[in-house]
Amino acid sequence: MRRYFGTDGIRGRVGEGCITPDFVLKLGWAAGRVLGNGRGKILIGKDTRISGYMFESALEAGLVASGVDIRLLGPMTTPGVAYLTRAFRASAGIVITASHNPYQDNGIKFFSPDGDKLPDEIELAIESELERPLCTVDSSRLGKAKRVEDANGRYIEFCKSTIPSSMNFRDLKIVVDCAHGATYNTAPHVLEELGATVVSIGTEPDGFNINRDVGSTRPEALCQAVVAEGADLGIAFDGDGDRVLMVDSQGRLVDGDQLLYIIAKSRMAADAMRGDLVGTLMSNLGLEHALQRLGIGLFRTKVGDRYIMERLKHMDGILGGEPSGHIICRDRTTTGDGIVSALQVLTAIERLDMTLDALSREVELYPQALVNVRLDGAGNVMDSTRVREAVAEAERELAGSGRVLLRPSGTEPLVRVMVEGVDADQVDRLANRLADVVRDQIRV
Repeated sequence: MRRYFGTDGIRGRVGEGCITPDFVLKLGWAAGRVLGNGRGKILIGKDTRISGYMFESALEAGLVASGVDIRLLGPMTTPGVAYLTRAFRASAGIVITASHNPYQDNGIKFFSPDGDKLPDEIELAIESELERPLCTVDSSRLGKAKRVEDANGRYIEFCKSTIPSSMNFRDLKIVVDCAHGATYNTAPHVLEELGATVVSIGTEPDGFNINRDVGSTRPEALCQAVVAEGADLGIAFDGDGDRVLMVDSQGRLVDGDQLLYIIAKSRMAADAMRGDLVGTLMSNLGLEHALQRLGIGLFRTKVGDRYIMERLKHMDGILGGEPSGHIICRDRTTTGDGIVSALQVLTAIERLDMTLDALSREVELYPQALVNVRLDGAGNVMDSTRVREAVAEAERELAGSGRVLLRPSGTEPLVRVMVEGVDADQVDRLANRLADVVRDQIRV
């Protein structure tokens, strides 16, 4: 059992629990001892939230104390750190980020030398080291820290390399929303260098506005901007750049399920599709049906990109993702990358000679209702007899024409209640009714 690591690193409210300078300092020391391989070299990147400075310094101190050299990347996307970890032949990569959460939260994510998420046994080894007293290596063996001045340029060139060199987007006008996050100094440059006319929003981070009223979690601003600018489409990233959603020319949101379908169709057209597509329990039935028309199957995993990647590796597949826009193009990179995924969609638009509007309409999404119920430290309501009975009642009412899913969040103290079906009013009613039952059980 992991004590500190969740499904995607360590995350929480700044100043509480594990998200404090003293804990992060010791975490750096413990990680250095496990991942450093003697002297070693570890990369550190961060998103744009104000607490990143504090935790960058704490990690640096802990890693140096363990005898590990450091390369500081500054503001950098999570997938950018994964790529640079491979490019630098580093022992590990670390990202200081809370992804799509507000600035009051922060967290630590780790990557292996191959740019993958750490396996469970390595996370457990780091947790074991955290139980030991911190001891600094001899002064002659202390690590050194250097800043990588061209980190953004290296990552920009990598992103461009994931599409054919002959591909350009000079006929496209694109609004890009960087969520005041880590893509602010990379995504607009990538698109401009590939020929697109780019209008940027969410590119003025101040440490406090990350994900606030912009980005993939709040796409309303992008929808409005696309229509106002008369753009062909819009692209929205989250705070650390591992998710992407898009908006068509009419201001309609195109979610991760639809984007996955578009990429898969493009791979089929290029005779480059391999294996079935991997989704999650949240993947829409409409995606499954659209893929069937292409002759592609859909395998569902638990929610979380680590489970998608595990399944892709097991079946030697290349595409997987979630409705939230966390898309893995395993034939291009090792983790979910919002910029790389967006480029695959733009390539599909050019290759298939179709608009985003037309391509996205090929996936007829079933109505879904998702209600988040905050746990507030309560016990496991999933074991409640009343909750199980309420789920069974909802499933009987759907009569085989939809799905019900209750699951605890892997990153926040929430229970997520999802209902999917043909009738939107019925779906909303059942989801809210189930959420009320969960809230009642929390109060018990």
